[in-house]
Amino acid sequence: MQAEIVGGGSETIHRLIEPVAQALEVAGVAVIAVGVVLATLAFARELRPRGWEAAYSRYRANLGRGILLGLEVLVGADIIATVTAPLTWTSVGLLAAIVLIRTFLSFSLETEIEGRLPWKQRGDTSGGER
Repeated sequence: MQAEIVGGGSETIHRLIEPVAQALEVAGVAVIAVGVVLATLAFARELRPRGWEAAYSRYRANLGRGILLGLEVLVGADIIATVTAPLTWTSVGLLAAIVLIRTFLSFSLETEIEGRLPWKQRGDTSGGER
């Protein structure tokens, strides 16, 4: 009888949390879409006064920021969805793969946007570690 109560409770939790994870997934996609639109509008506005090269550089940085923020929300959604789902080696492995891929993308985007490795401070031109 005790196992039934625990099982029923975890199913209830899953049913309550699953819509939260889905809402976060939609929010992550929306953040990326809005980021693309805003970056494109800013690019169009800056194109004439700043010139093609400067506007393009800022456009890429703004696109990257929007994608980076959306990816972080999507990783949160994946973690929430996996925590509430029945755990199997397949689901844990899938979560690990998704988080690794999204983390690599985030790292790459941040490096591209900032023009430096994330652990380096601004103005640090030394190649060595501190």
